[in-house]
Amino acid sequence: MDQDVFEMVKEFMENNIPFNRFLGMRLVTLEQGRAVMELPFRPELIGDPFRPALHGGVISTLLDTCGGAAVFTTLTSVDDRTSTVDLRVDYLRPGRQELLRAEARIVRAGNRVAVVDLCAYHPGGRDKPVATGTGVYNIRRAGDRTS
Repeated sequence: MDQDVFEMVKEFMENNIPFNRFLGMRLVTLEQGRAVMELPFRPELIGDPFRPALHGGVISTLLDTCGGAAVFTTLTSVDDRTSTVDLRVDYLRPGRQELLRAEARIVRAGNRVAVVDLCAYHPGGRDKPVATGTGVYNIRRAGDRTS
């Protein structure tokens, strides 16, 4: 992937989407059919104060956003758009008080729909995922939109 395209997508994902900016998500890798994002730990992101563990919604948001970034690599125009149709997340372990990484890989991308394999894990623990999932994304081509 061209460095200029990576920087454009990084800027968009990290700074132009207020919720992503609020959470502190960072786009680390963007390759054809693959994206990696990270989320630094903050105490405000704890969902279970007794463990303490990251909120499941924070984990699923990171996975969903990373999946959208991977789908972006399949688009043919910067004016194409994506939106989430379905997101399935299986929570396998509590998210610890440390950096969380998400990886998304395209399973199949057609003209209108993309399916993405998702995994969230702590650095060094790819073999012990916090959560896995599948994202299905709608692709709206620039030439197909009327509004």
